[in-house]
Amino acid sequence: MHSVHLAVLMTSHDRRARTLSALRALEEQRGLPAATTLGVHLVDTGSTDGTPEAVRLRHPAVEVMSVDAGVPRNLALRIASRNSRSGGGGGGPLSGAPGGPTHAWTHQLWLDDGVELFPGALANLLRTAGAAGPGAVVVGAVRNTYGDTVYSGRRGRSLALVEPGAHRPEPCDTYDGRVVLVPRAVYDLVGDPDKVFRHGLGDYDHGCRARRAGVTAFVAPGHAGACGGGPDAPGSREPGIGVREALRRVTSVQELPLRPWWVYCLRHTWPWAPYLMLSPYARTAARATLGRLRG
Repeated sequence: MHSVHLAVLMTSHDRRARTLSALRALEEQRGLPAATTLGVHLVDTGSTDGTPEAVRLRHPAVEVMSVDAGVPRNLALRIASRNSRSGGGGGGPLSGAPGGPTHAWTHQLWLDDGVELFPGALANLLRTAGAAGPGAVVVGAVRNTYGDTVYSGRRGRSLALVEPGAHRPEPCDTYDGRVVLVPRAVYDLVGDPDKVFRHGLGDYDHGCRARRAGVTAFVAPGHAGACGGGPDAPGSREPGIGVREALRRVTSVQELPLRPWWVYCLRHTWPWAPYLMLSPYARTAARATLGRLRG
């Protein structure tokens, strides 16, 4: 039987309860092959709610690194990946602490700290990966509390959300980075999410680069987990704000900062890149202007 060693990459920031729930769900995974081990590498970006301390107390085998609050999510994920390559691999359910046995990981699992995996999710992802072969990425779809798919693979120029099939994998062109299984062979070919994408877009870019390199990607059957919480903050869409404020928000690191968005468009949308680069900012300005006129 081939050994499977998963390097689980996580980031956190001021979501102690959710992070602990995600780790508990990971610890309670069932149906994994006997030779499967996990090494969890968590990078906390300046939490003030005691997240790192709580994780160290309740899950002492998890490798926790605290970095500055100014480190965006995508860069924190890169740090977690670096730690997985230089440190522990472990042999227990949530192993990975310094001093544990070291294994060369066979897969990386990107896992958002807001996602609670269902008990058989990892086994399903690994089973799908085994059928797809070592040159394929496997994505776990995530649903919200209402049962709607909110994160999954993406397909086409419009990045349409791919609904998971009931019994068979669904092909996708790229993916949301909430639950993604990356085999070692794919990592060696594509690498980490690009550091030019500090917060968002790094997952979409990674999927597009993987596809260009000949890597296939599939959404595993069923949902891998669920995420809670309410809707995202309105950001640049908040009613009543002016054009200048709307443009400031849409170009912030939380939405579509200029340089990363331009890089993404130039890489993956040519020859429509000039139009696509400008369109979200033009739409934002128009929406804010109309909102002020109607108000």
